[in-house]
Parts: sequence; C-alpha cells; structure tokens
Amino acid sequence: MKFITIKPNVNLTLVCYTRFMLSSIFKQPKPIIGMIHVAALPGTPAHGLSVSEIVKLAVKEARLYKTSGVDGLAIENMHDLPYMRGHVGPEIVAPMTLVGAAVKAEFSGPVGIQILAGANTEALAVAQAAGLDFIRAEGFVFAHIADEGFIQSSAAELLRYRKMIGAEQVQVWADIKKKHSAHAITADISLGATAETAEFMRADAVIVTGNVTGDPPKVQDAQEAKAHCRLPVLLGSGVDVNNIAEFYPEADGFIIGTHFKVNGHWTQTVDVRRVETFMARVHALRGAKTNKGKKK
Repeated sequence: MKFITIKPNVNLTLVCYTRFMLSSIFKQPKPIIGMIHVAALPGTPAHGLSVSEIVKLAVKEARLYKTSGVDGLAIENMHDLPYMRGHVGPEIVAPMTLVGAAVKAEFSGPVGIQILAGANTEALAVAQAAGLDFIRAEGFVFAHIADEGFIQSSAAELLRYRKMIGAEQVQVWADIKKKHSAHAITADISLGATAETAEFMRADAVIVTGNVTGDPPKVQDAQEAKAHCRLPVLLGSGVDVNNIAEFYPEADGFIIGTHFKVNGHWTQTVDVRRVETFMARVHALRGAKTNKGKKK
C-alpha cells in the first residue's frame, strides 16, 4: 500500500498560531523543560517509599529546578520498570496526581506529565485533576513495537476523552518515531510524514528523540519535522550543554532529563550545577539571538 501525503493550503495566520502555540504556556521562547523522574510507585517491583515520601522527593527536585532557572517541568513514572502497556491502574494515577499537584504548587510555572508506557488517557486525567499544562503522549499516531510490546495509535480515543472531561486546555505533545522502539512496521512512512499526520490528527506539538534515553536526535530529524508540519517541534532526548548550540536554532523547545542528573544518569537526583551551567549557555544563546534581531 502506498502512503499518500495530502498537504492542506498553508494559511499564514494558522502557521503563526500553531508554530508558536508554546507561547500560550511559556513566557520564554524555546523553553527548557526539566524532567522529574518520580520514585517507584505502589505496586511496581522497585517500590519502597511511602507516597508522602515520593511526593516530598519530587517537590525537592522541583525546588532545585526552580532556583536553577528552567522554564518548565515534566513528571514521569520512569522508575516503574517494567512498564505496563497502554494503561495503568489507580495505584499509579492517584499518587501521580498528588505529585503533579504538589510540583505545580512548588514550581508555579508550566508543568507536564507522561505516564509510561503509553498510558495517555491516565496522564490526561492526572493533568486535569492536578492543573497541569501538557501531557507527553507516545503512540499518538501510527503504531510501533516498544519494549512493552505493540503500541497502537491513541489519537482518536485520547482527544475524545479530553473533550469529555473538559480538559481541552491541556496540550497533547506527541512523540513521533519515539525512542526505545522499533519502527519497521512503518518503515515506509518518514519522520516528516509522521509529524504531518500528528498535526492532521490534532496534536498540539511533536517531540523528536534519539534511539534511547540520553541519545540525541539528528539535526536533520528536527529540520524534517519542522518542514512537514506547522506545530512546535521539541527535542525529547540527548540534549546537553555540549550540543545545545547546534540544536537551538532547529527546535522550538527542549526536554532535558539525563543531562540534568548527578553523573548524567537518569536514576540520580537533580544536579544544580549541571542545570545552572546548561541554563547559562541557553541564556547566552537567547541573548545572541536577541542582539542579532536588533541589528537587523
């Protein structure tokens, strides 16, 4: 079967609205979003802390990020290995809601959520209850094979659920050709076509990653995604102080987890010095862009 791409007529007003949709949440252009990897939750193999202790640890990291100057945060149940596929139970939803509400109150800025693996409706429910701003959704369009098995597209179910619970203010950021996954079943569909389809299916932004956590995408991947859709394009893995200057002109936002942790490992806590060094580099890039604009 041949995949056919149908391009809509480009409306400049719509281009401006979609490309700069992040400005409805973030004050800064090209926001830097720090990851909080929530401690293992009840019922998971690595669980050991009480829910109150889990919340306190997340709030502590939110406070560290706040003093370090990041633009936003995202919470994720990354310690819940091995992940459930597609849905999680109330023993995950309930504590993630408590964590989300507490982090949002501490940070007082944009906060998002991802619930692994592909538990997108549950993430949306948490975001609505906790007053969060966006969810990161894997498996939004097309299917892929993840560590957990076959992940089916979720756009239709997810956006209907968002409408049903009155959560349309919560943005859906869709991973495309996501990390930790095999994409052989969609090998004839390019990353650009996937980004275009995510826009067609009403995503609010797309996320481009490398192959695994901590692995950067290719610059060409970000460029391809932006060339094929009018949505904000964020980079969701592998961005660090050494490559941010290369990626900065090509993307609309950056989600940083591994690089912000002690020894650059996602299982560790937030390293303030790493975050501050990274943000100093970002401020320099923002200043250079501002000065360049003034010269024009």
